[in-house]
Amino acid sequence: MDFIPNPLIIPIGLIVGVLIAAPVGPVNVLCIQRAIERGFWGGVAAGIGSVMGDGLIALCAGLGVGSVSGAVENHRAIIQICGGLALMGFGARLYFSAPRLRIATEEEASTARLRDFVWDIPQTFFLTITNPGAVLGLFAVFGGISTFVEVHSTVDVFLMVAAIVCGSLIWWVTLSNIIGRYRHQIRPDLLQFVNRIAGILLAVFGAVLIAEVIYKAGNF
Repeated sequence: MDFIPNPLIIPIGLIVGVLIAAPVGPVNVLCIQRAIERGFWGGVAAGIGSVMGDGLIALCAGLGVGSVSGAVENHRAIIQICGGLALMGFGARLYFSAPRLRIATEEEASTARLRDFVWDIPQTFFLTITNPGAVLGLFAVFGGISTFVEVHSTVDVFLMVAAIVCGSLIWWVTLSNIIGRYRHQIRPDLLQFVNRIAGILLAVFGAVLIAEVIYKAGNF
């Protein structure tokens, strides 16, 4: 019977996946900016990186890889500083870069593919796994869900992780599709304003991560 998964796992996992992806955070800001500037596939590519990061964390949590959580906690300061510096770098680059919104022709729109934006995937993946708060938070969320829906077997774990990944991916595909339909109504000056706001937000998120490390270090 261990090979028969709990039927509640799929709907609960899908809901959790959406709830993990939806809140505004540094990765979300970057994904939304990519969708505005580059269209549907740009947003999906950035979202896939975030989904892969969340999926890896959820898998480690589900398999009981406590060493991952312990390593994050033990090396939290270093990981947090790396993530903060990366966010500040992305933010500065986004703030000073010229907007690249271009209205594609029907032929260009039909030939655009995910591979055209594949380099956005490792960027958002890196930002996701270098956020200690997100990592430890997802471990806690997965632990609570596992108790609620009785995730016991390895099959249950893999099904839960797959459902969470699918839920997050559904969110990003839907959001990217909505943004992609209306992004051409954005004027270049407004896009530049959006880029600068996104850049400032990313830099602020990064500065907060680094400031937290410095603050905690000063209290010891």
